Order: sequence, then structure tokens, then C-alpha cells
Amino acid sequence: MKAALISIGDELLIGQTINTNAAWLGKEFSQIGIPVTTSWTISDDAEVIKDSLDQLIPKVQLIILTGGLGPTKDDLTKHTLTEYFNTHLEIVPEVLERIESFFKNRNREMLDVNIQQAALPVDAQIMHNYHGTACGMWFEKNGCIVVSLPGVPYEMKGIMIDEVFPKLKERFESQELYHQTLMTQGIGESFLAEKIEDWENRVRAEGLGLAYLPSPGLVKLRLSSKNGREDELKIKVYFDELMQRLPNYAYSIGEKSISDVLGQLLLEKNMTIGTVESCTGGSIAKELVEVAGSSVYYEGSIVAYSYDVKESHLGISHDELVKHGAVSEKVVSEMAERGREKLGVDLCIATSGIAGPTGGLPEKPVGTVWIAISTKNRVWAKRFQFGDNRERNISMTALTALNIARCEILGLNS
Repeated sequence: MKAALISIGDELLIGQTINTNAAWLGKEFSQIGIPVTTSWTISDDAEVIKDSLDQLIPKVQLIILTGGLGPTKDDLTKHTLTEYFNTHLEIVPEVLERIESFFKNRNREMLDVNIQQAALPVDAQIMHNYHGTACGMWFEKNGCIVVSLPGVPYEMKGIMIDEVFPKLKERFESQELYHQTLMTQGIGESFLAEKIEDWENRVRAEGLGLAYLPSPGLVKLRLSSKNGREDELKIKVYFDELMQRLPNYAYSIGEKSISDVLGQLLLEKNMTIGTVESCTGGSIAKELVEVAGSSVYYEGSIVAYSYDVKESHLGISHDELVKHGAVSEKVVSEMAERGREKLGVDLCIATSGIAGPTGGLPEKPVGTVWIAISTKNRVWAKRFQFGDNRERNISMTALTALNIARCEILGLNS
């Protein structure tokens, strides 16, 4: 069985909204052994929707459309599909009752356009939406299943989990795949591949699939097995080997964030943490507080962006700032040490850098970043040279700083 995805929405095409639906659907289908061979993003246009279906129906056995099922006039998908499949709309009492309850429970007025969401194609199987008001629809034509779902991500996911996946499993036998992911930080894809070449050769010889999945500051390694969970232990053994071989870079088996892993370490060691941030402007603090329960170990942050704040809130001397510059080992080390004292924490991270796109100097080009760690035993700092993109520089600095904190607790920084 082959599947295709069609994401409908002008907001996706102009970049106003990121298409997370296609990514989630692709991942979920791969888990149940249904390959997604095509993923298209198209405009809210009836003729474009019809033309896309004409092209794809002969090539695949399943098409998932997302978007265009809202109550407003620009939501064309339901009416377009009704015409395409040569059927008509009728109010479905069960759906209307559920929509009425949806508005009543939220003490909101129900409009006629909301009532019309209960009008559904008579020849479609209804995919009930227990998270919103727009139902999904299941059509079949020439051996191809066409499922239309709302574009709101949590509604789409809810219908897929509650209705579509169970129905697909009833209809078709699929080969369940097994995937596991190893998370690494601080090493590029090519350098990582060079370090683990022997390991990769053994993995592939076992018939396992290996994919490198890079993103700014991170590289994920994904191992896949066509034998399902039969190879779960084998994959764990391979990843355990890399955790031992690459302790400075490999931080988690499974898609955990560095802040999650760091938080667990802090809890285990009964330690507290704080941050003093210049170029990252609070990004490290944001990563830390996104972890539930972080209040147990995270005390707070000082965002010291200007020279004045570095002097007045951290006590760094003006002469030191002028002599060395804010982006220097001397200053960032003092920031970490003073921050640890003022915040009363066991470990403090400090960052100072030139995020760009301006402000670089020959000796300190854009992307130059100093990161320091202070504990009661020592202050340790390191210089990094990232790229010329401001957003990526800030993100990579935050991720690198969190990983340095993890390594410091584990005694891996030298």
C-alpha cells in the first residue's frame, strides 16, 4: 500500500504557517509500514484540489488531505469533494448534536455556519471529530481511499488516532516497522559519520536501516528494522555502544531534548542551575523551563545584554569590559561566576557572543560565542565559531550550552 499526502492552504504556500501535519503523518505512517511516496502542498482552489486527486488516485491506494474544512467561505474542501465524488450534502443529526454540545459546553453562540458543518456528503463515511467541529470524510474511488481531515493539527491527529488508523488496520495488513533514535549534539553530520564508520558498516550488514537527520546544533541517528520489535534489543545494543563511545555528544536514546536529560541529571545529583545570558537573550532559560518540574532545580536567569547591565547587576568592572570586550573568556567566566553567586545555584551557565548579522570584527567574526560554566569547584569556558545566521546562532548556542552543562555534571569537560 502506498500513501500520498495533500496539504491544502494558501497560508502554507506563503510560509505563514509551518506544515507540521505532513511531518507527523509521514512519521506515523512509517511506524505502521505504509510508505508515503508523495507529499504535496496546494492552494485553496477547487480546480487545483480536483486536479491533484486526478493525478494521484491512479498512483496510490491512500490519499490524506488536510485543511479547508472550517466554517468560513474560504474553506472549500468539503464542497469540492462533494462535487468531485458526485454526491450531495445532508445534515447528519448525530454530528449536529455533537456540535451543539461543543458550543453549549463552552458557553458560546452557535451560528448558522457552524450548523452547516454538520452537512456532510451522503456517500462518505464520517470520521468523527471529538476535538472540534469539522468532521473528517472517507471516500473511495477506483481502488483508492481518500480521507479529508481538518488542518488544525490537534484535531487532525485526534481523528487519525481515533478513527482512521483503526479503520486502516481493519482493512489492510501492514508490516509494522520499528524505529529508534539516538540524539547527538555538538558534532556535525560528516564528522559523526567518520567517527562511527565501523559501527555503521556493522549496522548495515545486519540489515538495519540507518538515517542521519541533521538540524542546527543537533544530529539524530535513526535505526529502522523491517522486523518490527523483533530487533528492538539489537538496536538498543548498537545505540548503547555509541552512548559509551561518544559521551560528549550522544545524550539520549529516544527523542528527548537536552534540557530534559539535563534536568534529570540535576534531579539525580540534587543540584540547582541558573543562567546568565547575553547573546542568547533568555533562550537557555526558555529551554530549561519547558521541562515539567524544572522549578525543583532551576532558580532563574539574569539577561545581561548591555555593558551597563553587566556592570550594575553582575559587578563586572568597566575596565575589564573595555580591555577584553564582552565576547571574551575573561568576561564570560566572570559572568558565570557572579551569576552563580547572585542566583545561589550549584551550576551557572553564561553566554556572550556576536549573533549577527552585524557587529563582527576580524578577530571576532559574526558567530563567535563564548560559553562558560561555573560550579563551586571551578570555572570553565570555551570559544565556539558558529555561522552567520542570527536565529541559528542563538539556537545553537543555547543547545551547546545545555550540553556543556550536562557534560560538566558528568565530568566530561576538559
